[in-house]
Amino acid sequence: MTSTHGPAASAAPAAGAAGPAASASKAASATEASQTSPVTEAFPVTEASRATLPTLAFVESPVQVLNVLEWAHAHGCRAADLTLVVLSPTDPMTRGQLRRMAELARDEGHGVRWEEARGGSTAPLRTITRLAPLLRGTPRLVIGDPFSRYVQLLLTLTRARDLVIVDDGTATMEFIAQLARGERLVRWHRKGGRPGPRDLVFAPFAASARRRLTPSAHRTVEVFSSMPVEAPPGVTVVPNTFLFTRTRFGPPRITKGADLVGTSLVETGVVDGARYLEAVRALAAAHGATRYFAHRRESAEKLHELASVTGLEIVRPDLPLELIARRGPIGHRILSFPSTVVHTLPLALAGTGVEVAVCDIDPAWLTEGASPRAQGFLSGVTGTARDVHRLQSVRTA
Repeated sequence: MTSTHGPAASAAPAAGAAGPAASASKAASATEASQTSPVTEAFPVTEASRATLPTLAFVESPVQVLNVLEWAHAHGCRAADLTLVVLSPTDPMTRGQLRRMAELARDEGHGVRWEEARGGSTAPLRTITRLAPLLRGTPRLVIGDPFSRYVQLLLTLTRARDLVIVDDGTATMEFIAQLARGERLVRWHRKGGRPGPRDLVFAPFAASARRRLTPSAHRTVEVFSSMPVEAPPGVTVVPNTFLFTRTRFGPPRITKGADLVGTSLVETGVVDGARYLEAVRALAAAHGATRYFAHRRESAEKLHELASVTGLEIVRPDLPLELIARRGPIGHRILSFPSTVVHTLPLALAGTGVEVAVCDIDPAWLTEGASPRAQGFLSGVTGTARDVHRLQSVRTA
């Protein structure tokens, strides 16, 4: 975990950052050195070898890795029976967190494949070519983001009889709703309207992926989630209680101050940047917050301005916030806008006495380009959160 008052400041490890996961440099070398893993030795896939192939888990974000580990722990999955395939993004912050989480997965005994899936124009074809035999052979597939076009394309190649979807944050709520209604899979913050040229080209693959994510006589579908979701017919929902996180980490040292959790709603075009800055300032002042845990997608420019205006210490976590909070130190109150953490942190911090409080998004903060579904979705995220303290939206100019 690194702490900085602005993008030009030097990054120093924060207290409590050491843990079972190795340092970022060790993780980077270990991860990128393993372009192949024991699972690649399974070629060619035959019916006789199918039973010995591990479960494959496709992940693209740090929180997806954490939830795969939670799934494996909850189901008593043997370490050797699970291989995580990291479809690496290009964003440096996400890559850094993924490397740390990949090392943690290795520490737990799981196999890890690091795929430079977006490293150039030919990378997707190379990645799909390498993974196709495994996809056709594995009996169970775990995915973290059913909205990912990469994952949807890979789904068209699998013959897995068991599909598992683990949480990718609040997007899981929208995925379940769209699956139940038989709609095409579209992220909630996209404005909607008529599909663009890329959507039309990809439409057959997306439709095929949606069919494969629907249970049938030959395929089971499980959703492993900490979100409040209702299962469509045939889908099994298994609750994620963050037992692995609570068993493996903590309990944390709790400070007297309050911490504020950042969001990428500005970066996704949902919330106006100036309104968000003022809302953070007002919320921090009202509750005495001293630290701001940045979302991995928040821009350096925005965080620099936020630190200058609010005086908050900006912390760039190097692991998912559930692990950072569980390891501590953490404030006695955690403030958040509607996001995944208002559902996950109460579970990860159960029994510690830490209070999680959520502040509603004022409709006036939304941009003109925000999806018509944005306000309703964000209100639903807040309204369905359990064991959190509700705060009224703060006033901005």
